[in-house]
Amino acid sequence: MHFARKNESLTHRPPIRLALRIILALLALHLVALGQQPNATEDQVKAAYLFNFAKLAEWPSSALPDGSSPLVIGVSGGDEEFLHALKDVVTGKIIGNHRLVFRTVTTEKDMKSCQIIFFRASARKPAKSAIMDLTLAGVLLVGEDESFLRQGGMINLVRENGSIRFEVSPDALERSQIHFSQKTLAMARSGDEHFPPITTSLPGDGARRVERSVAPEYPAIAKRMNLTGSVQVRVVVKPDGSVNEVKIIGGHPLLADAVVRAVMQWKYQPAPRETQEPVKFTFGPQ
Repeated sequence: MHFARKNESLTHRPPIRLALRIILALLALHLVALGQQPNATEDQVKAAYLFNFAKLAEWPSSALPDGSSPLVIGVSGGDEEFLHALKDVVTGKIIGNHRLVFRTVTTEKDMKSCQIIFFRASARKPAKSAIMDLTLAGVLLVGEDESFLRQGGMINLVRENGSIRFEVSPDALERSQIHFSQKTLAMARSGDEHFPPITTSLPGDGARRVERSVAPEYPAIAKRMNLTGSVQVRVVVKPDGSVNEVKIIGGHPLLADAVVRAVMQWKYQPAPRETQEPVKFTFGPQ
């Protein structure tokens, strides 16, 4: 592996196969403290994820009007153990002016009164037509079945190496008009208690919007060295939005290589011509 000297840039070509889905972890420090403790149950981790989705989402006014109306998490097919875990997480919590509540749901009418619905794997699989109606109603749909995203779901819980991770469908989120900040979407695998928080600085006004992002994995050797710091890169983006090359501007080589590997998989919005987009990642405490 060759790294740039002071006045040189390091260029990497993207892999042939671009990821069709992005695995995103949308967690704040609350989840690290609550859901990823060594003794936490799977139900507690999933309940903590739902709380953070509610906290980090930007809701359309039609789905969550201004005022003091509650923010409702509906659970389809939830057993008593999971409902108890969710109750422990949400009771007494307020997001903005909205009190957080949860309830079990069985009908489409019940579901349309919620802001989030969690479809347990034990529940009867929802029909695609019902999911589409809920998507258009601005409801965040979360599941835990391997076919959930193919049915039109937005976020799916998956088990990976003994931990809970997420798959996300950007298209389904776009249709719902429910948004998460680019900084949030750029965070990946932050549920790993050994993975330090990553902050992301993306281009400002006039830059091409990132439509699909993958965050860098914290290298194992950097973890052992407790290595932190910022990495700056310049991304050369083709007119179709795919990444042509990534040039390292500054940063520790170990961290820079991780950033390059991730950014090579990004997809930007289309544009009339090739552009260069600056990106900065900071590994370390926020």
